[in-house]
Amino acid sequence: MNKILNKLERKMGRYAVPNLIVWLLAGYAIGFVLMRMAPGVLNLMTLEPYYILHGQVWRLLTWVLMPPDANLLFAVIMMMFYYQLGQSLERTWGSFRFNVYIFGGIVFTVIGAFLLYGIYYVSYGVPVTGMGSFFSTNYINMTIFLAFAVCYPQMQVLLYFVIPVKMKWLAAVYCVMIALNMFETNWAGRVAILMSVLNFLVFYFSTRDFHRVSPKEIHRRQTFKAQMRQSAPRPGVTKHKCAICGRTEQDDPTLEFRFCSKCEGNYEYCQDHLFTHQHIHRN
Repeated sequence: MNKILNKLERKMGRYAVPNLIVWLLAGYAIGFVLMRMAPGVLNLMTLEPYYILHGQVWRLLTWVLMPPDANLLFAVIMMMFYYQLGQSLERTWGSFRFNVYIFGGIVFTVIGAFLLYGIYYVSYGVPVTGMGSFFSTNYINMTIFLAFAVCYPQMQVLLYFVIPVKMKWLAAVYCVMIALNMFETNWAGRVAILMSVLNFLVFYFSTRDFHRVSPKEIHRRQTFKAQMRQSAPRPGVTKHKCAICGRTEQDDPTLEFRFCSKCEGNYEYCQDHLFTHQHIHRN
């Protein structure tokens, strides 16, 4: 995956949108204002494949403007939080890869909407409307958080501005929330959730080192450990022993042992007898 991204970045990197998170959050701000001032307009912005196929093609983009939270205070806190996450990820990956990640989540979500629409149409034989409620930017925002947690798992944030929590534990909570949502919703909701977080799944598994868990690598490690056990010294067996006094490294760890080059055969002597022993010569 990294090789593909490297090739694409060399060819198309100049087209990347810098500070993409700013544009994304600006879209949320516009959507929030529309929700307060003209709530009826939001019905024309949702991701509805039926209406898109009947000419309302702007819905392919306008659903991204749907604000993830209706409360002004929480919306502001969310925007500030995701601005920091998005800026950090863009500095870590570069603008091009961050663009691929965000637009990938958007494209996968659109594909999921049309896939779900097609499944309903084939199953029931009639076009289905009202699918926009299944698809929103909530899970795309969640994938930004999860990607940041993978890159900086030990970083601490202040939960509710008070409780210090590491990113990896918050990410674990997010994953549990996604799993619960998958369990509680129907199969249509499961398709929507899966397609919305597919960009994170692709990112996560493409950055893992699966070589270490391959059968070949596991067999190599097991063989190496077995060989090390065979070559390890057995209890009571020493590596060095003086041919004169019989002392070993177990008697005195500070003793030094050398082989004598003038003796015929493998005779080893401690430092006290290396130069005082009588050389051994075979007849």
